[in-house]
Amino acid sequence: HILITGGLGYIGSHTCVSLIENGYSPVIIDNLSNSKYGIIHSIESITGVKPLLYIGDIRDKRDIERVFNECQISAIIHFASLKSVSESQRRPLSYFDNNVLSLINLIDIAEKHNCSNMIFSSSCTVYGEAVKSPVDESFKIQNPKSPYGRTKIIGEQILFDCFKTSIKSVVLRYFNPIGAHESGELGELPN
Repeated sequence: HILITGGLGYIGSHTCVSLIENGYSPVIIDNLSNSKYGIIHSIESITGVKPLLYIGDIRDKRDIERVFNECQISAIIHFASLKSVSESQRRPLSYFDNNVLSLINLIDIAEKHNCSNMIFSSSCTVYGEAVKSPVDESFKIQNPKSPYGRTKIIGEQILFDCFKTSIKSVVLRYFNPIGAHESGELGELPN
């Protein structure tokens, strides 16, 4: 089983479809703050498989613990986060609470259950104002213009430090993912 946090969200739902199509068993945990429950039916309609779904908030360790106690999780793909740059400027503490605390909780519970593999959804905002284009992975992290971007830098730093002890991780830095599934069943829901 692969735990997909935010698995009913835009990128998470597409990832669930791809995992199922490649023989994996995704387990979703989502608090529905940036998604809709009905997405689970879209995933099932496309793949013929209804993934295990836990409605929960990964800021609460009990919700994560429940998933790990009921499923043998071998890896985590962590998509769950608040994602609006402008909202993060109005509500910075909400972003630090949600985006940083959830990662710390995931790592803590994963370590207890000997799950050491994680893919972390970061952002191109960690590059700040790029001095040249195109930007690639060799560019240095800059001071981002938003609390959202800073939460992603902190997340990457946490994983870098944990990589030395327990968590093997990959960081994905997106540049405006767009599109819909070819079936039309999945697309962006900008809540």
